[in-house]
Amino acid sequence: MAEGFARHVIGKMVIPFSAGIEAKGLDPYAVRVMKECGIDISNQHSKTTDEVSGIEFDYCITVCGHADENCPVFPAKTKTIHQGFDDPPKLAANAENEEERISHYRRVRDEIHKYIETLPVSLKQKI
Repeated sequence: MAEGFARHVIGKMVIPFSAGIEAKGLDPYAVRVMKECGIDISNQHSKTTDEVSGIEFDYCITVCGHADENCPVFPAKTKTIHQGFDDPPKLAANAENEEERISHYRRVRDEIHKYIETLPVSLKQKI
């Protein structure tokens, strides 16, 4: 979801990549709630950090606790920022019904969207 918002909201300022410690596939609920916002992420794919290891990044922004705790080491010029969000699949696992399940995804989607909108200003302040 973060990559989708970054491409949509600030894509003229950044080249976003999304990767994790392990590739888990594209979550259909994430695709669904992003489509509700008019953003199609169905062509994105789950990547590992190994798949993007040859790219020199200015920033690495981790968005989940697992990534922050297990973040790979980047060259000195890469600034690492952690902004944690709840993990929708974990929250949805105990949902009693479909509406409750999707509500977790919507809440986290909206939190990510707000955060992505702040990046142009907050990254300039970190320079």
